[in-house]
Amino acid sequence: MSKLSGKVAIVTGASKGIGAGIAKALASEGAAVVVNYASSRAGAEAVVDAIVSKGGKAVAVGGDVSKAAEAQAIVDAAISQFGRLDVLVNNSGIYEFAPLEAITEEHFHKQFNVNVLGLLLTTQAAAKHLGEGGSIINVSSVVTRIVPPATAVYSGTKGAVDAITGVLARELGPRNIRVNSINPGVVATEGTHSAGVIGSDMEAQAISQTPLGRTGQPDDIGRVAVFLASDDSRWMTGEQLVAAGGLR
Repeated sequence: MSKLSGKVAIVTGASKGIGAGIAKALASEGAAVVVNYASSRAGAEAVVDAIVSKGGKAVAVGGDVSKAAEAQAIVDAAISQFGRLDVLVNNSGIYEFAPLEAITEEHFHKQFNVNVLGLLLTTQAAAKHLGEGGSIINVSSVVTRIVPPATAVYSGTKGAVDAITGVLARELGPRNIRVNSINPGVVATEGTHSAGVIGSDMEAQAISQTPLGRTGQPDDIGRVAVFLASDDSRWMTGEQLVAAGGLR
């Protein structure tokens, strides 16, 4: 039997990149997946098609996680479509890099609204439906450890995600709901390509400091998500799993 047979998962921000990789990985292990998107319906539907073509179950659901009503609607869609909820992956996130002198209020609030408030609102809505043995997986980042220059706001959001992971693990532990985070390193996605990270000196420097000697792929993170979503990690909560090829 597949590790996630009979389970239902929501993956936010799953129209591309790490989120798409996680959605496909969960589906490959038997989970029915709500593929959330904020703007790219076509991207989310492509992920759904990829899952369905391999015999899986998935549906694309739009919604901005930083707005309470829309976060609630994403969770409601999972219950309406599949009748239950077992796994929530808080993957929605944005990143904009800027040195201290270039930080603005807009730059700050844009990232904190999605990366932190969105995580809280979606988790708040989902926690009402997660049963005993439920798993919440927050996607953080290795930046909380390597703290690169010009990432004060982005690294701040991910530091908040790490802290929130620990807090919610304590709050939800009595209900046997586990809360863990994945902290990826540099991963080759549409976002890192368009931001100019892939192929840049930044990527080369990261690879030079990575014992496994390569940039990550979305499926590398997807496999970790399957572990955290499944009973294989049933004795783990409040943990931060760094999936970065050894980059520290």
